[in-house]
Amino acid sequence: MSRTRTRTALLAALTLVGGATGTAMAAIPGDAGAAAAIPCTVDYKVQNQWSTGFTASVTITNNGAAKSAWSVKWSYAGNQRVTSAWNAKVTQSGAAVTAANEGYNGQLATGGSVNFGFQGSYSGTNAIPATFTLDGVTCNVDDGSGGPGGPTDPPPNPSGKADNPYAGAKGYVNPEWSAKAAAEPGGSRIANQPTGVWLDRTAAINGVNGGMGLRAHLDEALRQKGTGELYIQLVIYNLPGRDCSALASNGELGPTEIDKYKTQYIDPIAAILADPKYKDLRIVTTIEIDSLPNLVTNVTPRPTATPNCDVMKANGNYQKGVGYALNKLGDIPNVYNYIDAGHHGWLGWDDNFGPSADMFKTAATTEGATVSDVHGFIVNTANYSALKEDHFKITDTVNGTSVRQSKWVDWNRYTDELSYAQAMRDKLVSIGFDSKIGMLIDTSRNGWGGTARPTGPGALTSVDTYVDGGRYDRRIHLGNWCNQAGAGLGERPRANPEPGIDAYVWMKPPGESDGASKEIPNDEGKGFDRMCDPTYTGNPRNNNNMSGALPNAPLSGHWFSAQFQQLMQNAYPPLS
Repeated sequence: MSRTRTRTALLAALTLVGGATGTAMAAIPGDAGAAAAIPCTVDYKVQNQWSTGFTASVTITNNGAAKSAWSVKWSYAGNQRVTSAWNAKVTQSGAAVTAANEGYNGQLATGGSVNFGFQGSYSGTNAIPATFTLDGVTCNVDDGSGGPGGPTDPPPNPSGKADNPYAGAKGYVNPEWSAKAAAEPGGSRIANQPTGVWLDRTAAINGVNGGMGLRAHLDEALRQKGTGELYIQLVIYNLPGRDCSALASNGELGPTEIDKYKTQYIDPIAAILADPKYKDLRIVTTIEIDSLPNLVTNVTPRPTATPNCDVMKANGNYQKGVGYALNKLGDIPNVYNYIDAGHHGWLGWDDNFGPSADMFKTAATTEGATVSDVHGFIVNTANYSALKEDHFKITDTVNGTSVRQSKWVDWNRYTDELSYAQAMRDKLVSIGFDSKIGMLIDTSRNGWGGTARPTGPGALTSVDTYVDGGRYDRRIHLGNWCNQAGAGLGERPRANPEPGIDAYVWMKPPGESDGASKEIPNDEGKGFDRMCDPTYTGNPRNNNNMSGALPNAPLSGHWFSAQFQQLMQNAYPPLS
């Protein structure tokens, strides 16, 4: 399917997911005449749904005169009730709902969009509202029939790119990782899974210590491809001043070496990927994990600020590097760029969420890059945040105390990666990214199965016993990121698992260490970070808790057999 989804296919795909989503739209994408004739577009999506409640996202596009204030109205056919909302003032009388702008988002230009979300309750069915109005003017609903006189399918995408590179394609199995996994007792059960190939230093382009270089991986990908479609996942990870807030994965380039990053790292990668020999591969790139959010969360005057992050914010080389990579790689027709977007335990707070999205936009429009160079975003890369917490919701209260006030949630807006990824996608679309961007979620180590996996909510003694007793994520603190004890393999890689999610992926190869648990001299530019030391008592980023790290860990990227065995033991879904 082309990058521009057909409306009928999109609606059908969304409806299949437990009836948990739907889209109401007033104009045919790509049909300028229809957009001009219809005063507004309303895109209503149920992002997450359970037996008694749901969360929804609403995006309004104004095709009429510019507005300084706006009000959207609809009515439910069932007993849905809005319980809380964000980015809009939402009121309800009976079945009728009104959503009005907040003080900061009343301006709505011609062609402009605004997004808000809410949580609701229901019983029985949760049908999509049939009619929406913007300031009293009806926004027609697209029911999949093609609209009044309009074609069902928009024009094909001239780039020829797949809408979702993971759909209908098998994934590249890295033979180097696969051999290590298969050599472990029980490892053959997962040794055929696709994982990311990490280009974490310039030498990795040609191969390190006799290992496979980029061309060798691409040639092997062609061999595995056969006559069908195949995607290969590359992690672009070598920014100057890399990982400014940590030490375990410090890179080879100093803070000012942006020219070396461009000419000795990105340019050679781009030249190889542009070789016509590889034109039939779907090449997925994850662009520079753990970089841009640091410029929001770990700079002065934040209490978590580090001098290195202040330097990188001042010199702008993270934004320049990411922009340059997006521009160069985005010019290659079969490359699909996904920017790293952190995880909910990092960016899920109000003062991190919006500013980080803005930072992504800045980088995506720097050094010649445009938002069209971005196919999507990836969350939870090499992290442990649970995919979906089933036993508590962000709107729950215990004895009058909100779940957001629990020590674990700590005023975060999200409880898991799925809700965060879908909300971040909506936010990014609202600030100018393509409405068809897709999200990836790294599920390589967030299963949290085994005997410690809760089967129901915690005790109602307090909000903390309720959350702690029911949460799947068994880390001591959300800020803990290094070789976490008790972790397990998560969902296996697959395409289109949820609305807005292109795929669950294993971008971090299970069994590769996050960092050494003690100082180990090396020539890889990797320092010793105390967050990888199981005896470490913490810092402001994890609220001065124990690190929760496994002992006897090797350098980051090196094989860690004990961790691999634990990940298999605690896999969820369990391994057979």
